[in-house]
Amino acid sequence: MSERVMPGRTDGLITLGAADALWVDLTADSAVPTASGAFTCSPAHARAGYVLLGGHVVATVRASGGQWSVPEVEVRRAAAELNAVGMDEQDLVRIGPFRGAPRQECNEGTPLRWRQRIMGELQELGVPERAARREVGRPYHLAGIDWRQMLVEQTRDGTQRTWWLPRAVVKLLDAAEHTETQWVQAARTRQASAAVTEPPSHPLQARAADGRQTTSPEGPTASLRPYNAELEGQLYSVLSRKPGTSRRVAGWACAVCRTAPAAVLDHCHEHGYVRAPVCQSCNTQERPDHLYSNDIRVANRYTRLFHTDTDDWLRHWHRCPGCRARTTLPLPHLAAWTAHIACRSLRPTHRAPRGRKPCGVLRVSWTGSQKAPRSCLLTVAVDFCPSGEHRVLARVPYREAAERFRVWLAETAPAVAAAAGPDRLDGLPAQFRPVIADTSGEGLALF
Repeated sequence: MSERVMPGRTDGLITLGAADALWVDLTADSAVPTASGAFTCSPAHARAGYVLLGGHVVATVRASGGQWSVPEVEVRRAAAELNAVGMDEQDLVRIGPFRGAPRQECNEGTPLRWRQRIMGELQELGVPERAARREVGRPYHLAGIDWRQMLVEQTRDGTQRTWWLPRAVVKLLDAAEHTETQWVQAARTRQASAAVTEPPSHPLQARAADGRQTTSPEGPTASLRPYNAELEGQLYSVLSRKPGTSRRVAGWACAVCRTAPAAVLDHCHEHGYVRAPVCQSCNTQERPDHLYSNDIRVANRYTRLFHTDTDDWLRHWHRCPGCRARTTLPLPHLAAWTAHIACRSLRPTHRAPRGRKPCGVLRVSWTGSQKAPRSCLLTVAVDFCPSGEHRVLARVPYREAAERFRVWLAETAPAVAAAAGPDRLDGLPAQFRPVIADTSGEGLALF
């Protein structure tokens, strides 16, 4: 970074304007677009004591002369973390709107709540084309990220609009929201403690011997604790009603990716048992893409669920004692596995510039349910196939699909298969648990 943009550097501190220039320069090659006003434009506010950059907190310092500054090394560290993020623009996560989700107002004194901020602005400004206009005084970024450049609009049936962001960006914003929440809580705790013995002062700043105020660059963020099956065997319908459950979940790291803060309590809808706390991104990735209640589209993300990250996801699904004892998956997941793995060789392909590509959109539907396995039948089809708009590839009985899955599980994840089976668990109910409808949150805690 050139020295010319930081003429006011003092003791490792640079002005907010110089920090903006440094931030843009250091993140020029990042896969995630960044904003030029991360330090000086709303929603950032120097007097709040900190600025969010990706999932990292950078403290603001009021130096002599009343000028606000930030540590240069912290800006560089946040930029290096952001540059290391890889992004797949085809791997999108729906961020809204969700029916029944309460609208929450956000201001400078509240945590990030980035979903509410984005939805509020889009609903206020109208279509994304109008939202893309950079009006004076409007926030251009969240956590230093220019989300408008990556926003994807999808319209279903020409009426309902939905908005999507790349999964890597969603994880970054979730991490930023968690980091900010921890920072604010720690600041309030320290402020309350200091009020007993010291005169009131800014909760995030301490005055040095030379009269200049400084702030710890590391910040009082609490580390996430790993999930160690503390909730295994508990029913979601019971646990979700206990006071303090949401606060307890937020203290864990995601049980799947193990990096992002947990946000929801994932559970099995067929048996009603809690699986584990997971982040919004992993919970969305796992959820089947339902067209109807008994019809799902098999999206590209299943490649990750059943190929690249197979062991992690199979181990997560078998945290449900019911699925583990029966060595199976919930019906929507089993249907997706049957279409994506068991019937993969049946899917037609077509010529492409680089070899051949699979035809159309893979879809699977079923009649009946897992409660009556003899009459349950899975139908695997391809939509929009040139040789037929809806081409049926196979019809697989539920019991056959479950047996194929058991064989595949033993070959693919032997450790998971070894821990499964009816002889591994005692005292399970003979009957299936009823489906537990989860209407809390923003519709992201379904499967």
